[in-house]
Amino acid sequence: MPELPEVETTRRGIHDHLLNAKVSELIVRNGRLRWPVPADLASLIGGQTINSIGRRAKYLLLGFKHGTLIIHLGMSGSLRILTEAYPAEKHDHIDLILDNGKRLRYHDPRRFGSWLWCDTPIDEHSLLKSLGPEPLSDAFDALALQQKIGQRRTAIKQLIMDNHVVVGVGNIYASESLFRAKIHPTRPGQSLSTAERLRLVAAIKETLHAAIAAGGSTLKDYVDSEGNHGYFMLNSYVYGRTGEPCRLCGSLINTLRQGQRATFYCNNCQL
Repeated sequence: MPELPEVETTRRGIHDHLLNAKVSELIVRNGRLRWPVPADLASLIGGQTINSIGRRAKYLLLGFKHGTLIIHLGMSGSLRILTEAYPAEKHDHIDLILDNGKRLRYHDPRRFGSWLWCDTPIDEHSLLKSLGPEPLSDAFDALALQQKIGQRRTAIKQLIMDNHVVVGVGNIYASESLFRAKIHPTRPGQSLSTAERLRLVAAIKETLHAAIAAGGSTLKDYVDSEGNHGYFMLNSYVYGRTGEPCRLCGSLINTLRQGQRATFYCNNCQL
């Protein structure tokens, strides 16, 4: 599933093509996504100018003067910028055609993504209003993390993957961040010291910045707006490296299951 780095990479890739462009047509070939594409979406945005291309957590936000188009890539979705009207393939469900001759094409084999319309303040939308702080913003710091964790005994990896604590830290980036912070993934949240919370916040920001710079991570389906795979995983410290030597100490990387997800860690480096 595309996580924050993949969605941010996509946002940056489409930004300059869409900003201040006018929508000339919306073609919906299959609107049966996670939630049905609104039947009137074409009339709502047709002839309207895209004023902003933002992101909140894993949601892309195309801002118009009268509302916001919310796009989620789901488990297998991707967005491509096309300069010609290439024939649509089997899973090319939506084309957003612009007056500059370009089109934004949505591809989603599993159809678990979404295209939704919001005509109220975006922060009040049901999908967004209860989300935690953005990890790359100043709002996410050691104090904010402590306020969210409190005295919770839940494992720290599960906590930083909780979108009510902080958004966008998916499974890959949680394992990598905890390694960089030298914190064992099973530690109860309440057990972290002030110094460890400071290290963890810094590690999350560092990991996500590195992932964005690498174009995200590709495990199966993800490609960016130009069709490129993310290559962050090529240099991962622990994720996907079970039985391989730790890049820092040489001990073998271990795996355990947490919340039905694989967790990768070094028993020697992470305490």
